[in-house]
Amino acid sequence: MVKVYLPELGEGVAKATVSYWYVEEGATVTEGSELVEVSTDKATFNVPAPCSGNVIEIVAHEGDVVEIGAVLAVIEEDTVSESEEEAEGA
Repeated sequence: MVKVYLPELGEGVAKATVSYWYVEEGATVTEGSELVEVSTDKATFNVPAPCSGNVIEIVAHEGDVVEIGAVLAVIEEDTVSESEEEAEGA
């Protein structure tokens, strides 16, 4: 399982508000796809998926104020190995 953390958003920014989730629990995501929008007093940011897989838990809900480094969600990473992919393609 891979935890999705609220990343550093800029110097002096200690927390952000979860504005909008682009996905729901159970959704399949690909690495780099937008997961959640967070906002600070000065800007709005999108947090991407760090890996491909299934969102198994949304920890921080819309309207929650979370600190930098807090867990936003948990993704169960795709477990298809390269050897399995090669076998399917052969």
